[in-house]
Amino acid sequence: MALPKYLGTETEYGISVVGRPDFNPVLASSMVVNAYSADGGPRAKWDYEEENPLRDARGFTQPGAHEPPPEDDIGLANAILSNGARFYVDHAHPEYSSPECSHPRDAVIWDKAGERILEMAAERAGQLLPGHSAADPGRIVVTKNNTDGKGAAYGCHENVLVSRELPFGEIVRQLVPFLVSRQILVGAGRLGNEFGLSDVPYQISQRADFFEVEVGLETTLKRPIVNTRDEPHADPDHYRRLHVIIGDANLSEVCTELKLGSLTLLLCMLEDGFLPEPPQLASPVPALQAISHDLTCKRTVDLLDGRSVTPIELQWHFLELAAKYVEHRNGPWWAPQTLELWERVLTALEDDPMALDGVVDWVTKYSLLRRYRERDDWAWDADKLKLVDLQYHDVRRDRGLYHKLAAAGRVERRVTEEEITDAIDQPPADTRAFFRGRCLERYRDQVAAAGWDAIIFDTGAESLQRVPMMEPGKGDRASVGDLIDRCETAGELLAQLRR
Repeated sequence: MALPKYLGTETEYGISVVGRPDFNPVLASSMVVNAYSADGGPRAKWDYEEENPLRDARGFTQPGAHEPPPEDDIGLANAILSNGARFYVDHAHPEYSSPECSHPRDAVIWDKAGERILEMAAERAGQLLPGHSAADPGRIVVTKNNTDGKGAAYGCHENVLVSRELPFGEIVRQLVPFLVSRQILVGAGRLGNEFGLSDVPYQISQRADFFEVEVGLETTLKRPIVNTRDEPHADPDHYRRLHVIIGDANLSEVCTELKLGSLTLLLCMLEDGFLPEPPQLASPVPALQAISHDLTCKRTVDLLDGRSVTPIELQWHFLELAAKYVEHRNGPWWAPQTLELWERVLTALEDDPMALDGVVDWVTKYSLLRRYRERDDWAWDADKLKLVDLQYHDVRRDRGLYHKLAAAGRVERRVTEEEITDAIDQPPADTRAFFRGRCLERYRDQVAAAGWDAIIFDTGAESLQRVPMMEPGKGDRASVGDLIDRCETAGELLAQLRR
């Protein structure tokens, strides 16, 4: 039986200071993170004890020393939030890592909560810019995208726990053709390309041009289609965390739900031994980029067996297997919603991709840019059109073009604004994120540090008290909610837990 799945997202946001193109992005990012949590109270540090980004899923550790960041760095720009998320600075970007969720729809809610948190944080940080105040705030613009248009890229990663018993080589074989073709469903769209191709003024994916290898450990150089980082953030004897770095940062709730749902369903099928040998791409990286450059989604790519297939045909292969799996093995309770969404979007791509305006990010933004071009007679490489592209991703609901379309009812929603607002402060109720978030809220001055798989309390005793959280499904509201409500102090909580 496939293990219950726990999933989430990590999103690095673009950042700029209006009128100050020379402003240090690390400083700006730190100001944003600090502004959100700057209420004068004690602040828990991040627990790095179990983290090692050099450990490789292929069975070895890459050479090179791994040391946690200096105390001065992590103390200033690293916050653990009451909703169970982590909010920090990574590679000169503010990054929001969502709490663990038990199904794709919840993952959409807490991913969207991250957008609202970044919106509020940037507004507060604008008041702290040199030369500004609450009465005369500066403007820090935060964008949920993946490239600055100047050759730099930043990531949006998906995380799903899978069984340690599943051979990593089998994961790679199935994931490569799936991920290479998946972009037609969930790409965020971008102007231009990284290769100076005049016949590619717009493409499906923000990330495709930046990938160079099929499999590897890196995330910023020689980016791989399948990342091999082995940090489970859970019991390492039972779990591995699949760290997917190839996806775009989506504003479309449809795309986020479909991206996570289809991936997680594929992993369930893998664990249950349901998948046959997949179609193997002859050249995965060139195929990834060729698919992104073709807005018709009909361009073929070569397989190792000599056949040529379209990305639509590859996705139908996986979707039809998923439908059979759910029919014969039941699958997760949320699987029928994923199948319905997957089939609906794929059918529309087959008939007319432009029919997905308001549904899929890359089509919605393309349609918007095309309207601007027709109205103002702009070329595809016009600077003003590039600004429109960027403004689509602006997280401010009164300025971002995606959000203006949403307010006008012109994009499909999958969750409610009330659910997103609640998730800004509240953790998911059915994962260990509940224990983390509620402890940070209730015992804030007694939490010394926290991570994904542990909380460290300082109760005034001779030594710090570490509470491991190695099982992502334990520590939910049903099991510890009443206990936390009854215990006034962390010391009382620890005494009850020991019983």
